[in-house]
Amino acid sequence: MDLVLCHTTADFDALGAAVGLCVLRPGSRIVLTGGCHPTVRDFLALHRDEYPLIERRSVNPQQIRSISIVDASQRDRLGKAAEWLDLPHLNEIAVFDHHLQADLDIRATVTQIEPVGATTTLIVEKLKNQAENSDTPSRLLPSEATVMALGIHVDTGSLTFEGATARDATALAWLMEQGASLRVIAEYVEPGLSPQLQDLLREALNNLRSETLHGYSVAWVLLSTESYVPGLSSLASRLLDLTETDALLLGNVYKFSENENNRNIAPESAVSNRLTIIGRSRIEGTNLSELFKPFGGGGHARAASLATRDVDPLLTLNQLADELKAQIPHPPTARELMSSPVRSIRPETSVGEAHRILLRYGHSGLSVVDAGDRLAGIISRRDIDIALHHGFSHAPVKGYMTPQLKTIAPDTLLPEIESLMVTYDIGRLPVLENGQLVGIVTRTDVLRELHQQKARDRGSSAEFSNCPVPESVEQLLRSRISPELWQLLSIAANLAQQRGWQLYLVGGAVRDLLLATDDTLALTDIDLVVDGKCGSDDSGAGVELASSLQKLYPGSRLDVHGQFQTAALLWHKDSPFGSLWVDIATARTEFYPYPAANPEVEASSIRQDLYRRDFTINALAVRLGAPRSGQLLDFFCGLLDLEAKQIRVLHANSFIEDPTRIYRAVRFAVRLGFEIEPQTEGYIRHALASGIYYRIQGENGRAPALETRLKSELKYILQAPYWKVALQMLGDLQALRCIHPSLELDRELWRQLRLLDRCLQRRQKEEGSSATSTVRDVTDVKDRRKKEEGSSATDSVTDVTDVRKKEEGSSATSTVRDVTDVTDVSPREVGRRKKEEGRRKKEEGRDNSPFPIPHSPFPIPHSPFPIINIPDWQMRLEVLIAYLAPEYRGKVAANLQLPADSIKRLEVLEAGKKQLAENLPKCESPSQLVLLLRNYELPVLIAIALQSPRSARRQIWEYLTRWANVEPPLNGNDLKALGYKPGPGFKRMLDDLLAAKLDGDLGDRAAAISFLAQRYPQT
Repeated sequence: MDLVLCHTTADFDALGAAVGLCVLRPGSRIVLTGGCHPTVRDFLALHRDEYPLIERRSVNPQQIRSISIVDASQRDRLGKAAEWLDLPHLNEIAVFDHHLQADLDIRATVTQIEPVGATTTLIVEKLKNQAENSDTPSRLLPSEATVMALGIHVDTGSLTFEGATARDATALAWLMEQGASLRVIAEYVEPGLSPQLQDLLREALNNLRSETLHGYSVAWVLLSTESYVPGLSSLASRLLDLTETDALLLGNVYKFSENENNRNIAPESAVSNRLTIIGRSRIEGTNLSELFKPFGGGGHARAASLATRDVDPLLTLNQLADELKAQIPHPPTARELMSSPVRSIRPETSVGEAHRILLRYGHSGLSVVDAGDRLAGIISRRDIDIALHHGFSHAPVKGYMTPQLKTIAPDTLLPEIESLMVTYDIGRLPVLENGQLVGIVTRTDVLRELHQQKARDRGSSAEFSNCPVPESVEQLLRSRISPELWQLLSIAANLAQQRGWQLYLVGGAVRDLLLATDDTLALTDIDLVVDGKCGSDDSGAGVELASSLQKLYPGSRLDVHGQFQTAALLWHKDSPFGSLWVDIATARTEFYPYPAANPEVEASSIRQDLYRRDFTINALAVRLGAPRSGQLLDFFCGLLDLEAKQIRVLHANSFIEDPTRIYRAVRFAVRLGFEIEPQTEGYIRHALASGIYYRIQGENGRAPALETRLKSELKYILQAPYWKVALQMLGDLQALRCIHPSLELDRELWRQLRLLDRCLQRRQKEEGSSATSTVRDVTDVKDRRKKEEGSSATDSVTDVTDVRKKEEGSSATSTVRDVTDVTDVSPREVGRRKKEEGRRKKEEGRDNSPFPIPHSPFPIPHSPFPIINIPDWQMRLEVLIAYLAPEYRGKVAANLQLPADSIKRLEVLEAGKKQLAENLPKCESPSQLVLLLRNYELPVLIAIALQSPRSARRQIWEYLTRWANVEPPLNGNDLKALGYKPGPGFKRMLDDLLAAKLDGDLGDRAAAISFLAQRYPQT
């Protein structure tokens, strides 16, 4: 016998799920373990024969093969039938439930507990899947479809309860297709109250006690009856609606006779008090299931019940009411919701000027304050548009503003703010403190907060598989960073709170925290934003907080950037922080006076600070410190984009304002394995096709975003291990036009870059990549501080991911290189040659200053052999620039502010290319090749080789790999030992010795001495 057990006082969800399981498992029987809900009882009075029900007393335990339990996961909800779970011969015990908060105490072999509105939904999904995959699908009987539809309707409030999901709706739709009776559903979903319940409703209304806390109304009442009253849950729901209460506890105490079932009980102890409490709540953050659990109750967070005995009914109810009130979270205040500082104007400001300010800051209205900074009124965008339409741009705004205003205080609670907006149809409420305007709360602020509360209450963030987010990120952050770093953040948050400020962790650190799969997160670069008013000086809250922190951590170095209201604390090889950079900025907004300009910044709120960032995944923040420490701020759906693995820009003009964001979009997409969201890609292509950058350069003479900032982004990409993929994506977007309008990644340029890569790989292999690698000092980071965390061009912010994961400079030899970095020799050999060259110069009577090789347009200081002293990324960038027409190369390099030697190389590249094209064919011996090519720097030789025919490339490559490192068989000391007098002639003698060796005319040392004796006889 296969049994399906419903919990005691079975409801329609339990019955519907049980019927569905019997369809899935033909031959199964349903056991109502302890009565049923009155409405279910009435339903079964008419339809019992249509379902495979069996009385508990009719079950032979020895014949039970398997047990399935629906809508319950705890033994005590199964009454005496729970004893069957201990039978040793059972083949299977399966549990199907949707109460995630209940503790499973059943030894189940199969469990399915999922966050849906009704357990019946889980069973319907199995039936639907079975029908779709069956060769001969069969339809449900109307009676089966109807009772399952009733289960979903009742438990989800016909899809209106907050726990309802799209899965419940899909299941209901399928049941309707299967023939569920809407007439029967309508009859039992909203049953009327029985006469007894109507009497109790009147009594409850007369005796109801209520209290308002934090803007929420909590009510409780205790009803006394002679016996158990079925249907109290319907009474509780009706009472909740009639009183418009936010939370309700309905208690019912009644007498229960024990001796009805046991004649051996003494009469004086035969009667006991039983207490049933039904709980309903509409308040986010409350959990009735947890509240009732100590008394053996349970259910959902918003709807639960308990049944207990031998307790003081009134004391118990009052105790639960107090605990329920303690659960109510403190709602946000206006201070937490408001935007501050408020953009304000004087009453005499013209309508035209007000319109310009609205356009600059993207506001929908402006506050008007008098000379004493007291609020005089508000003018909306609509008011301004009407005035402009009628030609009154010159008129003062005082004639168009709204003077009679509703205002709130900083400690006004969210429910009151919501009520004011709804009652008076107000879109914005000014916040006044001591008569001064300190902030403004808009309808958008309220709607966003209400939505986020509901999302947190549903636990929707737990559905993100790529970025699992707890209700508070604080626990996640604290568990993944070092205790010392957590203490630093806590101290900073406390210092901010003491000054009335709020501190936030922002940007890439938050993004990587949510994406991280490891238990530890090594943060070496942290961005903090202070949302607060500026202090007495003009450096801002961020600078003041950083200065206070530095006094507590004297081992750190303080850097201040007052222009942008930022400061940074740096630790170098510190214990326990290691190399750490903490950037602390005042929350600010920015405005670009023209495309690709440097933005102008002003102090603002955290919301505006996040809005100025590049992409939604970088516009995330975590609140540090009370109130609501650990709260995740996600104003722009960054979590959804992390889940979708996509890069999405915050507004349509983002790339017009800052073209370097195009490069960052590509960099993030490739590094994180994300896609650029289609609309964002459209914005990129539109910005590039508009030609706005080149027009701006022509009109203003320069575009700052296309200078040093563009070079920085190119550096990040070209030194990363994924540079090829990123560059191809940039080429597909035609984004290389940001470097120059004519630059495109065609097949020939890609061939040159690949040839360069082969050359660099050969060089790295011969050098031994670790020999020239250096560990970045934290001060090196300062040169690379550009917007990794999604910040604007004004941020003095370290590229946190570059340092934290080193993904941007991963190859061992393409990080920060020492000047001893060479192509074909080791650093020790380079040092030896420099020392030898110094001796040679001295012997030849020259000083130690750098000297050019005669007649060479490409002088090489200190050494006759080519030495490279630039990193790989710069070589790749020079190849890109060298692909332009000769007249553009130097200008583009100067515009990107490359080093002077790089600009010079690119300017003379064409001349060197022509010179070698003329002279290389004339080189018939290795000595002629060496004496020609040793006059050129290695980067120049490589650039020429990439643009030259194969024959020329072969000669240059042969020089680099075979002949460049060959030395004369004798040196200056040998010449002196042979009796030659030091002087200019030494150079000619050594050159002749080298040429003879290269051409194979010399063998051993004796042959070299003989060669000198013949060529340079001593008198």
